[in-house]
Amino acid sequence: MTTLVSLIAGFLIGAAAGYAALHVFTRRYRQRLETEEIHHRNRLAALEAEAQERAKRLEQKAHQRLQEANRKLQQAEKEAERRVREKLAKDIAETEAKVREMLAQAEARHKELDERQKQVLHLEETLDRRQEQLQTQLASLQKDFERLEQQREAQEQRLRQLVQREETLAEKEKAVQAQLEALAGLSREEALQRLMDSLRHEAEARAHAQIQQIVEEARLKAVEESQRIVSITLSRVGVEQAIQHSITTFPLESDEHKGRIIGREGRNIRTLEALTGVEIIVDDTPGAIVISCYDPIRREIASRTLQRVLADGRVHPARIEEEVKKAEQEIEREIRDIGHKTLMSLDIRGVAPEVRDLVGKMRFRFSFGQNLLHHSREVARLAALIAAELGLPKEKVRLAKRAGLFHDIGKVSDENPELPHALLGMEILKRYKEHPDVLNAVGAHHDEIEMTSIISPIVQVADAISGARPGARRETVEKYIQRIQELEAIPKKFPGVTQAFAMQAGRELRILVESDKVSDSLADQIAQAVAEEIQNSLQYPGQIKVTVIREKRSIAYAR
Repeated sequence: MTTLVSLIAGFLIGAAAGYAALHVFTRRYRQRLETEEIHHRNRLAALEAEAQERAKRLEQKAHQRLQEANRKLQQAEKEAERRVREKLAKDIAETEAKVREMLAQAEARHKELDERQKQVLHLEETLDRRQEQLQTQLASLQKDFERLEQQREAQEQRLRQLVQREETLAEKEKAVQAQLEALAGLSREEALQRLMDSLRHEAEARAHAQIQQIVEEARLKAVEESQRIVSITLSRVGVEQAIQHSITTFPLESDEHKGRIIGREGRNIRTLEALTGVEIIVDDTPGAIVISCYDPIRREIASRTLQRVLADGRVHPARIEEEVKKAEQEIEREIRDIGHKTLMSLDIRGVAPEVRDLVGKMRFRFSFGQNLLHHSREVARLAALIAAELGLPKEKVRLAKRAGLFHDIGKVSDENPELPHALLGMEILKRYKEHPDVLNAVGAHHDEIEMTSIISPIVQVADAISGARPGARRETVEKYIQRIQELEAIPKKFPGVTQAFAMQAGRELRILVESDKVSDSLADQIAQAVAEEIQNSLQYPGQIKVTVIREKRSIAYAR
């Protein structure tokens, strides 16, 4: 019993202790749960605050990015607007330029029409005056005819009287002759023969002396008259002389343009040289490059192309090709305009369009340094003045002026270069049905054919006067080309030489050799030998630099 009570008491005590422990554990667990809940609440509050802070920052970033996007959008709109304005301004400028050009052409045509109208009015006035003169001359001729008719009747009356007197004198002469024959012992025929021999000898002596006197007076008068005509002609004609060489110096705003002209790996300069046929020399000369070619038209095309592509800023092969085509078209228009203006200024009409274009091409051709168009215009005026001073008819004066303008037209034609330019010009003009006197003057002005017209020697004399004027000509182009060709031919005789180029207007000779056949020491020997042969065989100003280039290139392609 006691044990049971003890057990119960122990059980109760244990239960109480367990309950107390459970209570303590439960209490602690609740406290722990509350602590954790408070901790979780605080953490949730912190996370919520952090989330709010991040949201705020994200909102601020989003706002900033939105502002940045708006700013970029505004900038893009401004840039687009600026580009549109620039394009519109450029289009407007081009349109205005075209309009100005069209207005200028219209004005030129208007001036030309006014000039033609003035010429027509002048011709009408001239015709009116000529008609009045013809009427006056007709009236005068009518009076002269009546007076001559009266004189004819009077002369017929006098002739009848003279016939009667002649018959009377014949009878008296027979009587006198009979008396003389009886006195002299000579027949009539013998006396007449002696008298005729005496008179013949006397007439021959007098005629010989008179002929000598006339020939001497004619020679002196011809010399004086030719000197007078030439001096008067020269005093009335003054044509400017233009001396042109085979190079053109192209100015540059900055030396940076030289690199743009050359282009990557030399593509730009090679394209321009291939399209125009010129040689572009880019050296250390500040602010300039040199365009070299014997043909002034090609140099002009290359110069205009460079000027435009540099001004535009787009320097590449496609742009160069486009500008070369535009420059060629402009040159063709200028040639037509120059030919038309030249013919109008000299009052030469009825010329075929092909001949007019050849006259325009004379502006870009030079003969012994003398501009061919200026020379031809001067010869035309000289020939017209000489013909007028000689007193030739107006038609001959007009033909002399026409032949003077066309006399060197064979120099600008590319047909049959083996034919002399005088004969080539005659063939060209014959094809377009020019006057025979003009054809003969053109073909004979260098004595290739016989002169058959009076204007042929006039044109020849006018050509000699124009070419012989001091300072009119220089032998530059022909001698320069010959010297360059001889200079480039010397190194080609040596083995291993592939190409030779005369640079700097013949002041430098660059020789390209094959690296497999020519060593460095042999290249030095070639340079020295070429220099010595140039010294011994050529005449040249200053000195010539000989450069031998030995280069080996290895090329491979990655595919």
